[in-house]
Amino acid sequence: MTTRHERLFVLTGGPGAGKTTLLDALAVAGHSVAPEAGRAIIRDQLAIDGPALPWRDPALFAELMLNFDLRSHAEAQGSTAPVFFDRGVPDSIGYLRLCGLPVPDHVDRAAHAFRYARIVFIAPPWREIYAQDAERRQDFAEAERTYEAVTAAYREQGYELVELPRADVGIRVAFVLKHVAAELSIGQDSR
Repeated sequence: MTTRHERLFVLTGGPGAGKTTLLDALAVAGHSVAPEAGRAIIRDQLAIDGPALPWRDPALFAELMLNFDLRSHAEAQGSTAPVFFDRGVPDSIGYLRLCGLPVPDHVDRAAHAFRYARIVFIAPPWREIYAQDAERRQDFAEAERTYEAVTAAYREQGYELVELPRADVGIRVAFVLKHVAAELSIGQDSR
């Protein structure tokens, strides 16, 4: 039997690797998606000149990301169809380590308690599509380091990483949906 968390699929990786574009395409195709915490928090904090920005207070930013991701996870629990997340709880661990900050016990507990499907899609660094903007201030080298940090965090949490192809969004959508169908059929077969 497929449990609820087995229908929750994370797309992660470094910034600017096409995750949000892929999530938008999945949403247009009628799939449920959960937006990225980081961009939403940065937009909100910029609007109010708040302190929880990654360049002002990375620990506070990580805490708000964790809370956002916990809420997104809880909201998805009622879905019987797959839900696609633009990052997940373990990303907070990767982010904290990237910043050289300790991972508080409650963050580690959250990553163990709030699980996702066994496979996690990871978008590799892709220089040809990478672009900075008002919310994405990292350079490409930091995007690569972010990729490494979140990859390590998900592996440590026992997830199997499936690297997305560096291809147009239509190919990526088909790739993700093929893997999700296979993963869900494995869950059905284990009943």
